[in-house]
Amino acid sequence: MKIFESKREIAAAPDALFDAFANSAILAKWWGPAGFTNTFEIFEFKQNGTWKFVMHGPDGKNYPNECKFLEISRPGKVVIRHASEPKFTLTVTITESDGGSSVHWAQDFDSVDVAKAIAHIVQPANEQNLDRLSAWFTSS
Repeated sequence: MKIFESKREIAAAPDALFDAFANSAILAKWWGPAGFTNTFEIFEFKQNGTWKFVMHGPDGKNYPNECKFLEISRPGKVVIRHASEPKFTLTVTITESDGGSSVHWAQDFDSVDVAKAIAHIVQPANEQNLDRLSAWFTSS
């Protein structure tokens, strides 16, 4: 397996969901698996813009990340290239649905071997990330 996919229905309009990615103050609050917090160093939400941040794990460890925004099209698509290890491209598509929006999350790793080795982390982490995004709209 090289691609991990998750889908979620979220009770928010596509524009509001897109804003949860575009607004660094909001994104920092929900991005990452359960228990993680973020410190953003650079956040250039534009095509070829840099996103450099540190995820702080519940174990007290820091996980530096560097990404590029490859494609941004309001309100339906954000493509993020994770330039630090492990290398992958995350494509998030947002479409209108009866209950608000449908979010499709497709994470394509460069290496099949790496994807297989960390699948036990990636699959639940992606679901937790979408849990946190959903919770942002129910609590805000």
